[in-house]
Amino acid sequence: MEDGPRIPRLPVPGDERRSGGPRRPGGLRFGVLGPVRAWRDEEQVPTGSPQQRALLAALLLRSGRTATATELIDDVWGENSPSQALAAIRTYASRLRKALGEDVLRSEAGGYAVTAGALDLDEAERLVAESGRAREAGELGRARAACEDALALWDGEPLAQVPGPFARNQRARLEEWRLQVLESRFFMDLEQGSHAEAVSELTALTAAHPLRERLRELLMVALYRSGRQAEALAVYADTRKLLAEELGVDPRPELSRLQQRILAADEELAQPSAPRREQPGPLVRPAQLPATVPDFTGRSAFVRELGETLSASGARVMAVSAVAGIGGVGKTALAVHVAHAARAAFPDGQLYVDLQGAGTRPADPETVLGAFLRALGTSEPAIPDSLEERAALYRSTLDGRRVLVLLDDAKDPAQVRPLLPGTEGCAALVTSRSRMTGLAGAHLVDLDVMAPDEALALFTRIVGAERVAGEREASLDVVAACGFLPLAIRIAASRLAARRTWTVSVLAAKLGDERRRLDELQTGDLAVAATFELGYGQLEPAQARAFRLLGLVDGPDLSLHAAAALLDLDPVAAEDLLESLVDTSLLESAAPGRYRYHDLVRLYARSCAERDERPGSRRTEALGRLLDFYLATAARVYGVERPGDRLVDRVAATEYPGLSFTGTHAAQDWLYAEAGSLLSLARQATEHAAFLPRAVDLLWVAKDLSESGANTKQHQDIVRLALAAARERGLRRVEMRALLVLMDADHFAGRLEAADEGAARVLEQSEPQDDPVVVCWAHNLRGVLALYRNDHEAGERHLSAAIEHFRALEDRPGEASALCNLSRIHLATGRTPSAIGLAERGTAIYDSTGSSLRGANGRYALALALIQDGRTTEATERLDEALAVFREHRQRLWEGMTLCRLAEAGLAAGQAARAAADAESALGVLSGVGGEWRRAQVLTVLGRALVRIGQPGRARVCWEEAERVYRELGAAEAVEVRALLAAQGTGLAA
Repeated sequence: MEDGPRIPRLPVPGDERRSGGPRRPGGLRFGVLGPVRAWRDEEQVPTGSPQQRALLAALLLRSGRTATATELIDDVWGENSPSQALAAIRTYASRLRKALGEDVLRSEAGGYAVTAGALDLDEAERLVAESGRAREAGELGRARAACEDALALWDGEPLAQVPGPFARNQRARLEEWRLQVLESRFFMDLEQGSHAEAVSELTALTAAHPLRERLRELLMVALYRSGRQAEALAVYADTRKLLAEELGVDPRPELSRLQQRILAADEELAQPSAPRREQPGPLVRPAQLPATVPDFTGRSAFVRELGETLSASGARVMAVSAVAGIGGVGKTALAVHVAHAARAAFPDGQLYVDLQGAGTRPADPETVLGAFLRALGTSEPAIPDSLEERAALYRSTLDGRRVLVLLDDAKDPAQVRPLLPGTEGCAALVTSRSRMTGLAGAHLVDLDVMAPDEALALFTRIVGAERVAGEREASLDVVAACGFLPLAIRIAASRLAARRTWTVSVLAAKLGDERRRLDELQTGDLAVAATFELGYGQLEPAQARAFRLLGLVDGPDLSLHAAAALLDLDPVAAEDLLESLVDTSLLESAAPGRYRYHDLVRLYARSCAERDERPGSRRTEALGRLLDFYLATAARVYGVERPGDRLVDRVAATEYPGLSFTGTHAAQDWLYAEAGSLLSLARQATEHAAFLPRAVDLLWVAKDLSESGANTKQHQDIVRLALAAARERGLRRVEMRALLVLMDADHFAGRLEAADEGAARVLEQSEPQDDPVVVCWAHNLRGVLALYRNDHEAGERHLSAAIEHFRALEDRPGEASALCNLSRIHLATGRTPSAIGLAERGTAIYDSTGSSLRGANGRYALALALIQDGRTTEATERLDEALAVFREHRQRLWEGMTLCRLAEAGLAAGQAARAAADAESALGVLSGVGGEWRRAQVLTVLGRALVRIGQPGRARVCWEEAERVYRELGAAEAVEVRALLAAQGTGLAA
């Protein structure tokens, strides 16, 4: 295996071979890795009858060498050739020559040869050889990509439906080679750390080829590296038993040695052994550095010192440089300038993050690592949950690469340590208000204010040499008044540059007025405030108002439309105002149409608002407009995805309008792009009693942020804050809404008992006339939860009540939801025909509203009933339809559960290998979403599939884990799983 798979050549004389490249008259190419076909350019050329295709295949697989008529007769018919076989061969050859061209099929020495055209097999061999060379060079990413390209050339069974002994032998040969290539690709997957992703496909392949020990070996390694040691050992036990029963032999020594290493918990085996771990596919090279300041000036000693430190990273342990200084001293500008200068030394990419250490809510290292891993090409399901696991995967991903990481505005060493690469060749550049003395081995740089000549040079570059040349003394007065602080100099110079009628002396006179400058200019952090005050005092009234109001918002940034709502302006006027603030460097443009403050500037702007924005109600009104904007827009997103849902008509009234959307994609993109800002505002709104009703409704209509898994924890934490705030203020209606939203989240997270208790409290304290939409959904939720605990009588009672309340509310989608859930109650109580009818009614209602997402929920429920009715083909079709929609709408939980149901359908249809693969995929999708109860559901189904494909030992491990989860949750399903385990002991499990 180390040398890669090799395809055995045909035993024919001669060594001249036709190239698999593009040498073909008129773009002629052939395919044998599937049906025998020919194309000229993009048009398929007819290849005739099965025997004629057999003749063509025999010629193509001789790689341009001549085959005699006798050989061809043996190839096509073998020993049972007809009496007119020679005439038939000549007829087939004539027809092929007419179809392909005279210069393609030639008659030579009593035989025939195909001497032109590209062959898919030749290309596959070339790619596999390229993969082998790349592996030998340690380039596993390129090797795997070439291997995958080779496998993609297969289009079903080789030489499909081609008769004759030659085709039969070649089919077996080519299929064996394909399996070798597959094994090679899986080996590289494991070496690159993609073990979790490989389990599903390996499970299906071992079912299709149960006696192929190499596949079993790869599956054992994949399971072991995925933390599933017991399953890995069970695969060995299953294999040993199968080989003894079928062939009367023991497993090969390699498999036995692997079992011993797994038993011994071999740490070396648990890690990829390749010298370099690359992400599958093309190497992702992030380039996240912000734009460098075009008029960067001075700091030459620091630039040289930091540049030398970074350039030495390849010769020793990973370099860390930490730049410290007060806010506004130019730490970020220096770091970005140095990073850009060093880019050539880090060809594998540059990562950047603003850690917001000077703010009230510094960035969470776990969140930052998730963003870095995605930027480096790691897929979302492959990103672990915990900080420790993410940090470990991050360091592994960077191993062998040369990447520069710029960590801007760090709070303390504890925030930075998980974000350091940890290997030579990489480097980290950190900026912070405080010295990073706790970073072991870091090169520390204390950045002071600029020297007078550097400050004057910066001022001159912004204002222009002509204006400074005649007023040098006034210019020195200006930079001195700025305290030689770069940000202050930039603000003052920008104001002067924008006013052509001012002289430098005019500016110097303004700055000389101490009433316009704060004495804190020389006192640490307050020096930053003095610099900001200097710029703020020069703003026009409209700019100053915008500066103050923007500082009221806690979020990471604001979109143009959100800022327009805050400022009560139309977007065009707001953009002009915001861009003018960007010109003064008081505001940053994070991306086109998005704006943010440096954290210290935000704090200063807020203090200005508290001081100058009088009366205080003006500040409250501004935040209220922004909350209105987010609620109105999020409600429209909810309505686009759930047309006809009456919740959007019963959220708190808003005075400021939101955005409109033409389709679901635009609506979803807005919601996920605004997630951080939206949730930050919701958190902020929980601190104001007047905002609480709108905050809770905003969290309700934005619940997709939780259900999709994108922002689950943040969303649920803020709902809890809102619930506590409403309870503390005695806002019972708001409290019940918040409680329902939280219980719905608990349901999706698998906290079923807590969800039921909370939903019961909602019903106890809510009346239909007070808040009918809450009563509807609380009954619906309790009905579903009763179904889960097999309390079918209570479930039917609650769901019937939900249907009645939804109908009274004229909420058709809500009625459809309750009907589909009631279908599952009927299904659980043996009323399959009525279950199908209820699900069909619910799905028809969804479809009539035009809701593809909710229609997918209906198809999911309908498929469950169809499986029970034995209509597995229809069930699979409905589930496939639902799966496509859930993936499109980024609903990971529903995607995972639909895969689980597809596995159940596969079992019912006798397609155990496919069922096992679907169940494995479900486990991967549900990682971190849906809770332990749903994971146990999938494990139970996976165990059933594994038994069917001859892996009972591994099935038992899955069931034991499922039983443990159910037992700890107190779930009734534990009894069912124990029965499966007991039946397996008697050989009856299935």
